Amino acid sequence: MAIAADKAQPEEGERTGPAGRLLRVIASLHTIAVFGQPVFAGIYLTGDFDGLRWHGQGANVTTYFSYLQLAVAAAVWNRSRRSWPFSCTLAVVLAESAQYVAGLKGALWLHLPLGVTTVAGVVVLTIALWRAPLPARAERRRGAGDE
Repeated sequence: MAIAADKAQPEEGERTGPAGRLLRVIASLHTIAVFGQPVFAGIYLTGDFDGLRWHGQGANVTTYFSYLQLAVAAAVWNRSRRSWPFSCTLAVVLAESAQYVAGLKGALWLHLPLGVTTVAGVVVLTIALWRAPLPARAERRRGAGDE
C-alpha cells in the first residue's frame, strides 16, 4: 500500500493538522454511507421495493462524500506534501463512479463484486487515515543554497 512509503510512526511532536482532521471526519462519514448501501440493497432484494429507492439515494450520498473527500485530500496533499490520501481517495472515487454507472445500467455482474471491493477499499483507507499522522504543514528541508 502507498502508506509504506510514508513514515509509519509519527515523529515526536508531529500532529495531525486541521485539514487532516477534516479528512478523517469526512472519510468516517463516507464509510458509514458506504455501509448503508448493501443494507438498502438487501432490503430491496427481500421484496421491499422502497429499498431500491433508498439504495439510489444512498448512492448519491456516497458519491457526494467521495467527491468531498477527494477535495479535502487534495488540500491535505497541498499542505502536508503527503500524496497517498489523495491517490487512494482518487482510486475510491473512480471505483465508486464505475459502481454508480454499473448500477444505473443494471450491470449486476459488475455492480455486485465492485461494491464489495469498494466497501473494503473505503474501510481500509479510513483506517489508514486514522493511523497515519497528517501534519498541518510539511517540514521544509534545507537545500544547498539555504542558510
